[in-house]
Amino acid sequence: MPAKDLLHDAAKNALIKDGWTITNDPYTLEWDVDNIFIDLGAERVLAAQKDTEKIAVEVKSFVNKSETRDLQQAVGQVLMYRTALEEQDPERVLYLAMPDEIAHRLFEQPRGSKLFANAQLKVIGFDPEKEEIVSWMK
Repeated sequence: MPAKDLLHDAAKNALIKDGWTITNDPYTLEWDVDNIFIDLGAERVLAAQKDTEKIAVEVKSFVNKSETRDLQQAVGQVLMYRTALEEQDPERVLYLAMPDEIAHRLFEQPRGSKLFANAQLKVIGFDPEKEEIVSWMK
């Protein structure tokens, strides 16, 4: 099982504060003869619809020297995880969680904005210190 991201617990706590129930930590999927591990699985009840919203969340802290390299790795993981989810749990929506400041810096630039659209990313921006969700970028 892979090591948890540096900000794993902060993202998990932010989701809980936002009304999500953590159902999987990690969320395990099959990939051919191996397993892959998305950091978190979560759900919450939509009271008005009496339905459940399900998400999977890959947490990234972007603390390495190169944010570009971190972004390459994160987007690659998201594409792979999304493919597995489409087959094994198609109702679950995949999000990439990262510090809100970094999310806005990366995706408000022209190339980042284009990458965001092309890769059809869904991003949760959170405040790691307050352990609160700041933005949902879809």
